[in-house]
Amino acid sequence: MKLQKRIDLLVQLGSYIQQNGEEWQAVKYTASKQNGWFIPEFIDLAANNIVEQFLQPDKLKAWADRYHLEDTVTAKNVGIVMAGNIPLVGFHDFLCVFICGHKQTIKLSGKDNVLLKHLVQKLYSWDEKLDDHISFAEMLKGCDAYIATGSNNTARYFDYYFSKYPSIIRHNRTSVAVIKGNETTAELEKLSDDIHVYFGLGCRNVTKILVPEGYDFIPLLGSFHRYKYFADHDKYKNNYDYNLTIQLMNNRFYMTNESTLLVKSNENFSPISQLNYDFYTELEPLLSSLKNSDEIQCVAGIDIPFGQAQYPTLTDYADGRDTVEFLLTL
Repeated sequence: MKLQKRIDLLVQLGSYIQQNGEEWQAVKYTASKQNGWFIPEFIDLAANNIVEQFLQPDKLKAWADRYHLEDTVTAKNVGIVMAGNIPLVGFHDFLCVFICGHKQTIKLSGKDNVLLKHLVQKLYSWDEKLDDHISFAEMLKGCDAYIATGSNNTARYFDYYFSKYPSIIRHNRTSVAVIKGNETTAELEKLSDDIHVYFGLGCRNVTKILVPEGYDFIPLLGSFHRYKYFADHDKYKNNYDYNLTIQLMNNRFYMTNESTLLVKSNENFSPISQLNYDFYTELEPLLSSLKNSDEIQCVAGIDIPFGQAQYPTLTDYADGRDTVEFLLTL
């Protein structure tokens, strides 16, 4: 299949999502019922960002030109192990393999096995040849290369099983934010989005903030109020109650707006419903330590403006590893 044909199909897929017809609405409803964390608001956010950032013809063309992609390649079969923490989180890996012209065998997460499967079926209906290029499997065997995303624990298994093959193995990552203390109300509200969207489950979600000594937390807590409805979400509320109990039992200082906990910690990762914070005195040493950390996906307020963490572009590769460059070496 020629490159332009691949791009045309992707643009058609974006149009299908954007039209939001009854069939797509039904699929989203099924996905939200299967996974309680996938509320309709967040499914739409993920899908709309895919359309706007990934599936526009000019952006796809510029992306392909950047790598001098060709009409045809010697197609390899790439096995993809997808995560399921947020809706359609594995779409970018699918997209990279597809635009490069390789075949792919996908192992979906049980938490997110509805949305992408349906979108691929739409591609099948528009071009039956794709049936031989995109497939799904419970076990990945006999692939030429692998892309696997999981926790630090599962990554060790991936390293063992896929070590003989070209591979990208992704570990746990999270994001942090650096606050300078002079942020406007609008900026703090955008930071609140970076923290709360997808219930904080994504690797691009801010799970820790770094603030100057003497920082006033009251305006920040106020910016969290529009996510107070999380307290009505059973799964989230159970996490909040549990983490609040931990703080109370250990007689630890905490702050809260009754839906998000603020806890002082030197850990970058925080549990659901909790945001860690720590103080800094000098900015430059802090930025140097963040740059050298293999736990950090992005730094809001430094690498990206507040409010942009959940709007990755085509070249925002997970773990900073260029997926297309990897695929071009196969």
